[in-house]
Amino acid sequence: MDADEIAAGRARWQARYDAARKRDADFTTLSGLPVEPVYGPPEDTAYPGFERIGWPGEFPYTRGLYPTGYRGRTWTIRQFAGFGNARQTNERYKMILGAGGGGLSVAFDMPTLMGRDSDDPQSLGEVGHCGVAIDSAADMEVLFDGIDLAGVTTSMTISGPAVPVFCMYLVAAERQGADLSTLDGTLQTDIFKEYIAQKEWLFDPEPHLRLIGDLMEYCAREIPRYKPLSVSGYHIREAGSTAAQELAYTLADGFGYVELGLSRGLDVNTFAPGLSFFFDSHVDFFEEIAKFRAARRIWARWLRDVYGATSEKAQWLRFHTQTAGVSLTAQQPVNNVVRTAVEALAAVLGGTNSLHTNALDETLALPTDESAEIALRTQQVLMEEIGVTNVADPLGGSWYVEALTDRIEAEAEEIFARIKQLGGEGPHTIGPMTSGILRGIEDGWFTGHIAESAFVYQQALEKGDKKIVGVNCHTGTVAKDLEILRISHEVELEQRRVLTERKSARDDATVTAAVKRMVDVARTGENMIPAMLDAVRAEATLGEICDALRAEWGVYREPARF
Repeated sequence: MDADEIAAGRARWQARYDAARKRDADFTTLSGLPVEPVYGPPEDTAYPGFERIGWPGEFPYTRGLYPTGYRGRTWTIRQFAGFGNARQTNERYKMILGAGGGGLSVAFDMPTLMGRDSDDPQSLGEVGHCGVAIDSAADMEVLFDGIDLAGVTTSMTISGPAVPVFCMYLVAAERQGADLSTLDGTLQTDIFKEYIAQKEWLFDPEPHLRLIGDLMEYCAREIPRYKPLSVSGYHIREAGSTAAQELAYTLADGFGYVELGLSRGLDVNTFAPGLSFFFDSHVDFFEEIAKFRAARRIWARWLRDVYGATSEKAQWLRFHTQTAGVSLTAQQPVNNVVRTAVEALAAVLGGTNSLHTNALDETLALPTDESAEIALRTQQVLMEEIGVTNVADPLGGSWYVEALTDRIEAEAEEIFARIKQLGGEGPHTIGPMTSGILRGIEDGWFTGHIAESAFVYQQALEKGDKKIVGVNCHTGTVAKDLEILRISHEVELEQRRVLTERKSARDDATVTAAVKRMVDVARTGENMIPAMLDAVRAEATLGEICDALRAEWGVYREPARF
């Protein structure tokens, strides 16, 4: 790019920066030196390839979505929490919000993630252990008791039974008196990554995609600020993928959901802003920064050039980040505070829109109040003390970071081409990327490549080529065992007791009729969300709703592979 084009870009950025709202904050160094909101090539200097770097708030958004960077608005501190019953988790949420958290993120227990009630025989011993137990809209009311759902953004990390859980959230907000059309938050709903990595599915892919399409339509029409899909790379990375694989598989899944929306006749400029992303921030500092920058650039280009998005918001890749759970060690767990801080800083330098920081004890158990506070304070130290919010994309133009960004982008593009090849020439029911993803799931292509990457890394650890402090080097310690949070068996007994009482107090005929009506709608082309909402309002449980759909659609069984 020649000097005149660069100067014109700087002028465009300056005009947008001047017109944008900025925080009332001190944007100087610790020594009092003023710093510019963004830096670029020296004036009157050409910079080959600068169109791939650009300016913050301008296509291809490599340097961020907003001309102000974090001067306009800092990232949302969104701590992921959930354990025991709804009342216990509600207390943790109030602690997080009271300590300065800006949003909530719900962790559900395994029975809920699998669409089963707490009194299901398959739930035995799992209720409340890895998240909060939610059986009905009544539990959702307790979960958010005293928390204004119209005034706080809420993320829910659940995919298989995401749609009925979302309906429970809507009914809880309705019972608070909230205007549902103003709700803001994110539902994960990403079923592709379940087949690829996490394995918390209910049905075959096609019924799941039908529900997701219905949800996209409903939110675009009724709750425009709510993001019905958070396309997740986090679980793909935690399963052992490389950074480039995480990026490519996640964005390919996102392209699949774009194709799903287009196949429903939706306007990409209307529904694409409702797609958000969820990435892992691992411990290789510069690789993660490059990954986040490449993600924005790839998404913007594909949405514009492949899928026809013309609005800026439709081309924006907005993402939440969580520090890498798989990087935490049971050995010398206090070292996890350092790992988490470094990973969080990489996410911030990569321009994350919201962030969860893992607690030091999460490799051993759910976080204690103290470790959860340390995780929260880690973000607040980054936000308030170290000057990282002063300058947009401060590593932009770094020879290393730009080269690494280009390298990861190129690897991702190679993977996209292979996925599309898996889908064949067509015709494609939904779209070519979706066909490739479904074929890759069926053939074990994704899981095979992730397993290979995980094996290569494990070999490097065992040979000592890769180091983990406290595990395969510097293993001596004077630290004592941590006190960890333990979930009492009484939680499960109490949850079952309450569920029994609620079932006995409701009108069974109304519940049965509402669930039957939902199944009847499932047999048509009608949107299922209104009928599912009616079932939830009648206090149908999550297990009852999901079991009715299992009976209608069957249960997905992963093919055996050797």
